[in-house]
Amino acid sequence: MYRDDETRIAEMARALGHPARITILRALAGQACVCGELVDALPLAQSTVSQHLRTLREAGWIQGTVDGPRTCYCLDVEAVRRFRSLLEPMLEEWAGAPCCSGDSGCV
Repeated sequence: MYRDDETRIAEMARALGHPARITILRALAGQACVCGELVDALPLAQSTVSQHLRTLREAGWIQGTVDGPRTCYCLDVEAVRRFRSLLEPMLEEWAGAPCCSGDSGCV
């Protein structure tokens, strides 16, 4: 029914649907962080940050490695490239769509 690329775009975009997750991705774009450092940067409880990290990991935006009692997270740069390569053609197609004007009956 849906193409694989459409499903993938939707899954990754859904993970971007909360401002805290955008903030986390921005923080990870600058450097790899452990969860505790992210908690310090956000006005959220550790458990809430962990839930957002899990959502981002499941969508493929980030990777995490366990280092003793800590988990070190980093942005999955290849996932960013894939998302961009999926999204750019779609946005170009939409940008070229016929403009809806008052004459067309579209409101």
